[in-house]
Amino acid sequence: MSRIRPDVRQDRIVSLVEEEGTVSVDSLADRLGTSRETIRRDLTRLDRRGLLRKVHGGARRLEPETARIEGPFAARMAENVEAKRAIARTAATLFSDGDTIMMDSGSTTVIFAEHLLALKRLTLVTNSVRALSLFPRGDHQNHLFLLGGEFSVDLQETLGPMAVEQLTQFHAEHAVLTVGAVQPDGIYDFDLRETELARAMVARARRLTVLADSSKFDRGAVFEVAGLEKVQRIVTDRRPDAGVAAALAAQGVELIVAAETP
Repeated sequence: MSRIRPDVRQDRIVSLVEEEGTVSVDSLADRLGTSRETIRRDLTRLDRRGLLRKVHGGARRLEPETARIEGPFAARMAENVEAKRAIARTAATLFSDGDTIMMDSGSTTVIFAEHLLALKRLTLVTNSVRALSLFPRGDHQNHLFLLGGEFSVDLQETLGPMAVEQLTQFHAEHAVLTVGAVQPDGIYDFDLRETELARAMVARARRLTVLADSSKFDRGAVFEVAGLEKVQRIVTDRRPDAGVAAALAAQGVELIVAAETP
């Protein structure tokens, strides 16, 4: 059997389904040199992330009507995929068994959640249905909390005042957020309700880790999530320009570049 990395194999599966429309489990297993059961597990994960549709015996490309329903999140997942995977892998190494984590519903945090499956005794508080669906059935070793509130079918997340209010019942060691922009004075986002939830997580956690691919540096965004003084570390795929780098250093923000991590 092939020793191809799971993330590389899954990217190849998505590419094959996009190219051919419909691909069988048997065909994927033969072409990728792995077991049928491994392919089925991959298809389940990729379906949950909105990248393809798992069907009996294989997978098919998302049809236009499906893409319309799932479009916003599927579009996010398709952007800078390799960078997001590298960031997620590196970020997961920063956490340990028994940690308490608040996590938002960004595309990079969903990939990050996959890597948390290797840890035990986690307490995870999130508004992301997609992230929690990655955990296996019968999981009794972790404490998983889904925030209530208005449910977004497009993004598979809960938002609004109810979700923010429920966060007041939790304290966590860590908050892990994706953001729309990292600027010299703080981290920002584009959606007000997502920003409000992110602010609440920052307020209820002792340490903040931001996952941001390099396209987010010095980018314009509307709503401030937090000043840089609230951020302990940023995990990215490439160093920012001198202005942002200097601002991060001045506030003592640890910059972790995934591409430079062995």
